[in-house]
Amino acid sequence: MSTAKEFPPEQVRAIVSEVASLLKERKESVSVAETAAGGIISASLLSTPGASGFYKGGLTLYTLPSRIAFAGWTEENTKNYKGPTTEIVAGLATNVRAKLGSTYTISESGTAGPTGGNTPNRTPGYVALAVATESGTYKRELSTGLGGDREGNMIAFAVEALKLLRDVIKGDAKL
Repeated sequence: MSTAKEFPPEQVRAIVSEVASLLKERKESVSVAETAAGGIISASLLSTPGASGFYKGGLTLYTLPSRIAFAGWTEENTKNYKGPTTEIVAGLATNVRAKLGSTYTISESGTAGPTGGNTPNRTPGYVALAVATESGTYKRELSTGLGGDREGNMIAFAVEALKLLRDVIKGDAKL
């Protein structure tokens, strides 16, 4: 067994530590509704000592049926689904925040790769992000620039989601 610190991924450590410190200092809480990051956001938050004081829960909503079961989606949503968008993740974040009663809910959905589709939001490396709060939902979308590197994209999606949360907490994000 290795004694080296291998989790959370090295790229996530600084931002998750900063976010956890901010949440603890402010006595605020977070929940997570992630898709393509596959649980990395939740697991990284939970790896922080004292997480039980700020982490309310999380869902990995990777499939469309899981979104129906746990995130307020309907069959109509799945029929019209054309890939991840900021509107979709904003809806996931708002729904989960209401159910778990957290100060903030992070949501992400992206195309991790290695394959994708023909539209920009289906290109490997694309991610849509949202943070739901009492005052509104903050959204951001970007491309990681990592192409079809599935694991790299998953980690980058987690990092970018945590950065958006940090910006929201600090008042640096715009609605």
